Amino acid sequence: MLEKLVQAAIITFLLHLIAGINPNHRIQTRTVTPTPEVPASLVSFFRSLQ
Repeated sequence: MLEKLVQAAIITFLLHLIAGINPNHRIQTRTVTPTPEVPASLVSFFRSLQ
């Protein structure tokens, strides 16, 4: 369970990173729908990694 949560957090982080690098390019995927906001739990998780 925790492993899948970490994988989902990393994938979400990478999607937001790619979207931040290419603001004029939309990434359209059929299986993954990125959320407009990063949940606070993910933000605190990535801050704890640094």
